[in-house]
Amino acid sequence: SNPWFALDRGNADEDGGAVWFGVLAWSGNWKIAAETTDFQSTRVSIGLNDWDFAWRLAPGETFTAPSSLAGFTGGGFGAASHHLHDYIRDTLLPHGKALHKVLYNSWEATTFSVDEPSQVALAELAAGMGIELFVMDDGWFHGRATDNAGLGDWWPDAQKFPNGLAPLIARVNALGMDFGLWVEPEMVNPNSDLYRAHPDWVIHFAGRPRTTGRDQMILNFARRDVQEYIIGQLDTLLADHNIVFIKWDMNRNVSEPGWPDAPGDQRELWVRYVHGLYHVWGTLRERHPHVIWQSCSGGGGRADLGMLRLADQIWTSDNTEPVSRLSIQEGFSQIFPANTMEAWVTDMGPAYLPLEFRMHVSMCGSLGIGGHLVHWGEAGRAEAARWIALYKELREVIQLGDQFRLRSPQANGFSAVQYLAKDGSEGVLFAFRTFVPLPPAMSHLPPQLPQLYLRGLDPQARYTVEGFAGTRSGASWMHAGLQIE
Repeated sequence: SNPWFALDRGNADEDGGAVWFGVLAWSGNWKIAAETTDFQSTRVSIGLNDWDFAWRLAPGETFTAPSSLAGFTGGGFGAASHHLHDYIRDTLLPHGKALHKVLYNSWEATTFSVDEPSQVALAELAAGMGIELFVMDDGWFHGRATDNAGLGDWWPDAQKFPNGLAPLIARVNALGMDFGLWVEPEMVNPNSDLYRAHPDWVIHFAGRPRTTGRDQMILNFARRDVQEYIIGQLDTLLADHNIVFIKWDMNRNVSEPGWPDAPGDQRELWVRYVHGLYHVWGTLRERHPHVIWQSCSGGGGRADLGMLRLADQIWTSDNTEPVSRLSIQEGFSQIFPANTMEAWVTDMGPAYLPLEFRMHVSMCGSLGIGGHLVHWGEAGRAEAARWIALYKELREVIQLGDQFRLRSPQANGFSAVQYLAKDGSEGVLFAFRTFVPLPPAMSHLPPQLPQLYLRGLDPQARYTVEGFAGTRSGASWMHAGLQIE
């Protein structure tokens, strides 16, 4: 559900062909219309969605529509992605080309049962693996024992953290890691101090029942008082604590999209909400410029170039099963560079999938760990530490280099993706075999995998590929290829 398009004449591929592409820099409702005219020309429009939307302009007032960006390349879909990746990294991201740290998130280990001892125990294990950023997820704030209470009350729960968050953060920092936190500020539970004080602050229609989703309702960020409340809560949290990373979640769709006391037409809500969201994010960014913000919305629900003016990362999907992630990550790469893609290693998926495979899938983006470290055991944690150390050696190429989709995991059981430094001096190749069917008569034999042809190398330069004997020219690796067994 991303506001993006790419068009060709039916003969473009990853490496060549005319491609027209465009994006909408907007984090709310949008619409794309594509049509062929009577003269066989193709017209594409992208912009605000007009469904349930109206805007009242008084004399002398103006309305500014969201920006769209478009481009053309003769280099195929791969070149289109490179143009978008470079634009995002060079122009949009608040922290530009800063390398993202390897993080650990404690959600799968403790869910809502967070407290200082449980988080310190996980932090000690994470630090021993070479983790650089420890992120405490849901459950830390006032009244949050389950998912039906507490949203809106953004201060530490006194029962779980009787001394506040400062001792935990100090311990995490003493272990050599930065500290981050999960929030979901656009939501409110009916069972919260905020909702009891301001039931009019949620999106609703007067006289109609208020539907909850996930036991939540949506705060009306179009309202200035809501914006200032959230800014005040999070500003205090960030000013009082050494927090360098915020995972901002948003987990439900809109119902009863009303604004009974709107100053104009209620249907302006759809745009004024996003303007309010940008105001809150922008204000907090100005006050705390060192903080890395991650946009998380149910898994890729708010992935767009409007949000990447404020956030450095996007939570790609709640589906962290590694075979599925190969396809998801390929789709994500059509628009977004690898440094914006948070990629967790979790305990999701069949038990027979080895940690090595799960680690390599997540190493294709900004590496994070989300599994239950206690359950991994000493051997699992030691193995993960080795892959984390390797990722730190490779991440500059992965996060900031050009990405080449050599074989699609959406179309093949054997897929590959390559990253190449901008100067062509070094690269990283990932190859994955998932499910390669064989005829019954050959089922006892290993499959014959097709050649891989590297891309983007300097044809005259000499390259060595680890695991293959000899040094060959870039032209040879690109045109003669290599065979993985």
